[in-house]
Amino acid sequence: MSSVKKIAVVLSGCGFLDGSEITEAVSVLICLAELGAEAVCFAPDQEFEAATYTASVSAPGARNALEESARIARQKIRPVSELRESEFDGIIFPGGFGAAKNLSSWASLGAKTPVLTEVRKAIVAFHRASKPIGAICIAPVLVARVLGAEHPEVTIGDDADTALEIEKTGAKHTKCAVDDYVSDRDHKILTTPAYMYGDASPFSVFTGIRRMIGELVEMA
Repeated sequence: MSSVKKIAVVLSGCGFLDGSEITEAVSVLICLAELGAEAVCFAPDQEFEAATYTASVSAPGARNALEESARIARQKIRPVSELRESEFDGIIFPGGFGAAKNLSSWASLGAKTPVLTEVRKAIVAFHRASKPIGAICIAPVLVARVLGAEHPEVTIGDDADTALEIEKTGAKHTKCAVDDYVSDRDHKILTTPAYMYGDASPFSVFTGIRRMIGELVEMA
């Protein structure tokens, strides 16, 4: 690897109700740039059912997660099927309901959810290569579901129901403030709650992400 750390960022659409949470995703890109790392964005090239944001607006129907994620990545994005662990020093999953609906079915199936094949393979590959994995907001459930048998430590904040469901996977949940993060150094897994605290300020969300990414880039 070159001296510039190269980090894969896996998006799931555009918008917190049906894709990647935009503040979280943009915070990741800003923090990586601040630390001199190169971010490369990926997303599934698949259709998903878009959310209706107000009762007065009819359902927008199906949208493509790759095309929607390109809005955040300024069109610089690749299908997640092209993601290869060997090309990167670490990987990050921003949150938003897309992680629980498009990258998995956690929103409906909880701890029993399947994880999108390409995402599952990426998590396993980065873990086996001892490269850091970062997950934000609800996205730590992906790590818990894939690596739960190894009992990684993760956080989604202080939501008791979600924490209980995470522990059904075998993972350990630790409470955490919005502007902080949890580092499982044995497994090189870093997680921060972000908008799992729904009334959090953008700055608090950014602060937790910035702290998490600081350690992730050091680990990479």
